[in-house]
Amino acid sequence: MDIRVEKTRQSIINAFIELRSHRELERITIKELCERARINKSTFYSHYQDIYHLSDTLETEVVVSIMENLSHPEKVLEDTADFSRELFMGFLAKDALIGILFSGSRSKCLVQKIEIALKELVFGAYPQYRENRDINIMLTYILYGCYYAFYENRKYGDVPVLSSITELTGETAAAALKMVNK
Repeated sequence: MDIRVEKTRQSIINAFIELRSHRELERITIKELCERARINKSTFYSHYQDIYHLSDTLETEVVVSIMENLSHPEKVLEDTADFSRELFMGFLAKDALIGILFSGSRSKCLVQKIEIALKELVFGAYPQYRENRDINIMLTYILYGCYYAFYENRKYGDVPVLSSITELTGETAAAALKMVNK
C-alpha cells in the first residue's frame, strides 16, 4: 500500500478516535473530522462512504483483532471456561478503544458483532449445530451473559470477576451440552 494513503487513513482514524472520545457518533461531522485530520472532504470520501462507514470499519477491525486472539474459538463448546478467559483477555487488550468506539448508541454493537463472528467459527467447525436451537441459545447466553457480567462488575477487579465468570461459564456450558445431547 502507498505510504501516503496509509498516512492519510491513519490521520482520519486518529482524528475520528479523538473526536469520538468526547462525542457521540451522531454529533461528529465530516467537516470537523476533515479539519482535525487536515484533509479535504473528497479525500475522506475516497476512503469511507460516511462517518458510520468509518465507525463500522474500525469496530470490525476491533472484533477481528479480538477473534484472532482466541487460539481455538470453535472449541467454545468443549472448553467454555478457557474460551471465556481468552475472549476477555482480547477485550482487555482493546479496552480503551472499545470504550471509545462502542459507547453511546454503539454500546451493544461489540457483543453483537462478536456473536456473529463466533457463531460463524463454531458452525464452521460444527455444521450440524447451525440450526440447533439449544446450541444457538447457549452461545448467545454465554457470550452476552459473560460480556455484561464482566462490564457491570469491574468494580470488583478484572481478575476476580473474570475468574468467577470462567467458572460459571464452564458449568453453564456443561449443563447445556447435556441437554442438547439427550
